[in-house]
Amino acid sequence: MKLSGVALAFGAVSIFAVQDAITRHLGPLYSPFFIAMVRFWAFGLFVIILASRAPGGFKAATVTHHPVLQIWRSFLLVAQILISILSFALVGLAQSQAIFMAAPLVVALLSVPLLGERVGWRRWLAIVVGLFGVLVIIDPLGEQFSLAMLVPVGCCFTFALYSLYTRLAGRYDAPEVSLFYTGVVGMVLTSLIGPFFWEDVPLADWGWLVALCFTGISGHYLLIRALAVTEAVTVQTITYMQLVYGSLFGVLVFKEQLNVHMIAGGLTVVGAGAFTIWREHALKKREGASSTEASLAGR
Repeated sequence: MKLSGVALAFGAVSIFAVQDAITRHLGPLYSPFFIAMVRFWAFGLFVIILASRAPGGFKAATVTHHPVLQIWRSFLLVAQILISILSFALVGLAQSQAIFMAAPLVVALLSVPLLGERVGWRRWLAIVVGLFGVLVIIDPLGEQFSLAMLVPVGCCFTFALYSLYTRLAGRYDAPEVSLFYTGVVGMVLTSLIGPFFWEDVPLADWGWLVALCFTGISGHYLLIRALAVTEAVTVQTITYMQLVYGSLFGVLVFKEQLNVHMIAGGLTVVGAGAFTIWREHALKKREGASSTEASLAGR
């Protein structure tokens, strides 16, 4: 693990936290379709520039063995971003982020029926504990519960599906191909719908939209650099800092309130999710060290 990679990962997570805060600011003011369209215009341009400068050029980035799969996973990311914008506006930044942190647990849960992967009792226990943490955050029996709290849950499951199908696409296509299709397909899909939700935007808010695009591009650039020099498990673990950042922005900037349920549930989700990430990484390393696929008790 290189220190520079850790610094890059922290930088990426910090920038993504700022992006989420900007989204939280813009979400109540504009349609999620409009905001997502502007984001994907910038992201699509970013991946096109990357592809043009990469070895092999556009041909290497556009040739896929499973185009339908690439389009489907890109659609899922568009849906996840739309739901996240709605979630920040309806539920708030801090509570949404706390629930989003359960995504690795949902990935492990859905990897069994969708990818045929095996999950042993340790990870099953972590999944149950983590999902209980989500239930604590939502507090369905509490006075403040509303159906709007199911929006971040839907966002979490949508992102988990996107992650799983991205993992599946990785069996056939290079990461550069998946990145290219994510940006370009997302740009096309949002451009088909977004113009119908176009609004007159004051100059000051165009500044926020430009900042939103800049944080998205710079955050992805640092994330790519971090993954090039640091193990993915390290980067995944560092992403839990987004809960800290989200809580700080939520409380200090947007005057959101943290309660015992959010704090206790959030810590439970983070602990269970971090264990799930570590356990999966440890098993992959063990399998990589042997020539045969491991079949381990307690996996």
